Amino acid sequence: MNKVEAYKWAAKRIRAQVLRNIDRTATLGNTSAILKEYFPGFFWVGFYFVNTDHLLLGPFQGPPACIKLNLRQGVCANCVEKKETVIVPNVHEFPGHVPCSDRSNSEIVVPVFDKNKNIRAILDIDSEKFNDFDETDAKGLEAVAALLSEIM
Repeated sequence: MNKVEAYKWAAKRIRAQVLRNIDRTATLGNTSAILKEYFPGFFWVGFYFVNTDHLLLGPFQGPPACIKLNLRQGVCANCVEKKETVIVPNVHEFPGHVPCSDRSNSEIVVPVFDKNKNIRAILDIDSEKFNDFDETDAKGLEAVAALLSEIM
């Protein structure tokens, strides 16, 4: 299955999770699992919740991660500041990158907004491959984030 089809199928399953949502954490946990299942090259898939002065680790799939991230440095903080998707082909060249795992070589971070367009979380995905993310990933993951706005 090509990447576009994989995002369509993943979105269909995530939409079903959102429709059956009874707990945001559980739904985000299943969303992480679905994305990891459809994209086995993603070694870390998860969420950080946006707080006033930091990001706090939420549901994820993959190895242990940073629990609390500063809102002044790193790829995730850059996404929150810009309020838009950030694609990093080589995290080692990103100024202020926060290395939660030495396995990470490329990253994509997507904002998750509530219904009022306030950023509530970010979807963070890491790959061991360099330059692993492109506009197809951005569009697919932004569609997932749009579905999740219903539960934020």
